[in-house]
Amino acid sequence: MSAIQFTAPTEINLIACEDVTQCAADEAIVRTHRMGICGTDLSGYLGKMPFFSYPRIPGHELGLEVLAVGENVTNVRVGDRCSLEPYINDPNSATSLKGNSNCCPGVQVLGVHANGGLRTSDWKVPARKLHVGNALSYEQLALVETLAIGLHAVNRGNPQPNETVLVIGAGPIGLACLEFLKLMDCRVIVMDMVQGRLDFCQKNLGIEGIIASTDADANIKALADLTNGQLADVIIDATGSVNSMSTCFNYAAFTGRVVYVGITTQELSFPHAPVFHRRELTLLASRNAHPSDFPKIIQLIEEKKINTDLWITHRITFDEVPEKFAQFTNPAMGAIKAIIEVR
Repeated sequence: MSAIQFTAPTEINLIACEDVTQCAADEAIVRTHRMGICGTDLSGYLGKMPFFSYPRIPGHELGLEVLAVGENVTNVRVGDRCSLEPYINDPNSATSLKGNSNCCPGVQVLGVHANGGLRTSDWKVPARKLHVGNALSYEQLALVETLAIGLHAVNRGNPQPNETVLVIGAGPIGLACLEFLKLMDCRVIVMDMVQGRLDFCQKNLGIEGIIASTDADANIKALADLTNGQLADVIIDATGSVNSMSTCFNYAAFTGRVVYVGITTQELSFPHAPVFHRRELTLLASRNAHPSDFPKIIQLIEEKKINTDLWITHRITFDEVPEKFAQFTNPAMGAIKAIIEVR
């Protein structure tokens, strides 16, 4: 059996990896069927992900099969198809006890801080991190974690009925936010520099308010035109761009909320008094997702309120990863979501 390892930035190797045959009382042995490639994986490959360490087996967006369970496990059974909540937290930390396991101080994200699921060998995970979705395909289950990031960001912004929400960046995380916003009683506007992404949002998600980003003044005017001068009550910045994250406050209505779901390693700066203080804005970070987000998303997919077929634009096999993975770092590929067929 084997696994894909990011040995160093831009270096991919196929390594031997033995099957796990025993697990603890609260663990489950699983087999990876599908893995989604996300921005974290691409940044990790390029050496640009701040939380990534090497060498590392990537893979946290996973569709898994349960092969065996420990004696204390009751939430999953052998044969179940599951999505993985890959944030391994300390259940007894003060943060986790407050219900925020997603940002427990010592949280280890599988595929980032610890080895993940891009492997043909059987491996083990804490069973409490598995979420059953037997009515879904392994590909659909591999998309649940990406969608959970979006749902958590939307919940952080807490849009109210009839408020206007601006999503900046229509990559996978921005699209994940849009999937849930379009199910809510709020007005949704999306801004991106790539017209093809905006076209996707209009055609496939039914988002009518779009802004082709050019420069700050033009963007503000376009937003004002769409909102009768009121601007946005909630802004979700999913770009990871220092420029966007430093200037997005200008798009906020008075008492608006700004949510950072994109990640940057660079320092951010913005003028305090003219906009942030004057408008009494609120700035929120959004990290990972909550356990409760996963079954909710699985249910929405089962109910066909989220169409996952629209998301998957590219597929490669496990054996093709060393040769073809790097191509997904090129935006010209036009990939919304690429899936690795592990088996």
